[in-house]
Amino acid sequence: MASTALEITLRRDRLIVGAALAALTVVSWLYILWLVETMDMGMTMPAGDMTSSMQDAAPMNDMAMGETVMAGLHPWSFTYFVFMFVMWAVMMVGMMTPSAAPMILIYARVGRAAEEKGRPLAATGFFAGGYLLAWTAFSLIATLGQWALEQALLLTPMMASASALFSGLVLIAAGLFQWTPQKDACLSHCQAPLAFVHAHGGFRREPLGALALGFHHGLYCIGCCWALMALLFVGGVMNVLWIAAIAIFVLAEKLLPPRWPVSRVAGGVLIAFGIWVLAGGAL
Repeated sequence: MASTALEITLRRDRLIVGAALAALTVVSWLYILWLVETMDMGMTMPAGDMTSSMQDAAPMNDMAMGETVMAGLHPWSFTYFVFMFVMWAVMMVGMMTPSAAPMILIYARVGRAAEEKGRPLAATGFFAGGYLLAWTAFSLIATLGQWALEQALLLTPMMASASALFSGLVLIAAGLFQWTPQKDACLSHCQAPLAFVHAHGGFRREPLGALALGFHHGLYCIGCCWALMALLFVGGVMNVLWIAAIAIFVLAEKLLPPRWPVSRVAGGVLIAFGIWVLAGGAL
């Protein structure tokens, strides 16, 4: 009887995979929340102490003091770089796993049907792993981008934009990208998972093939969302509400019917917001 119950449970591939994806998302978000609290305590307090010591030591104008504080808060050692990379990787998992869930669940369902016909596919984990591997590679690029922006003093200690010019230009660039053919092409692959699979050789039986298919799907997802992820540098990499808003929009963009002009509307809003910021509006 125990064996039969186990067999019945294992046949519910989509339930198991869905629960695993949900657990992965929850753990990632819990890590993000913990990290936000930890970094807020670790960065905000030293900034105040550092500012006070500077004021006692010598008079300094606000701009010079702000630049000194920002430059001193993030010593980019190898350890700090790895820490930031892990932060980005976990954040991408938390943000993108929900939007990838439909495709991963489809893979699990097709895999079950193929196994019943005696032609099993590679485990669903290989496909999901390839997808997350693509976003891990993106996390490395994002970490390098954060390093470059901090060196240019364009980010505050909490990794939000320190420049209205930078904020406005990023907002406008992200909005314009929402109207491009490249955005449409990448989004179409995300909105039609089965069409994507058939266009790229179908489901794979070998693990490396499934991993590569998932990685390829992740690249299209990056092509669709990279400009939206750049907005994290505007509202704050550690701003939980900003992170959640972008994640929810990415999910909606992929799940809502393609005929709905979600991307275009969002692009128009971002462009208008960017112009407003450049004109002197507060972010």
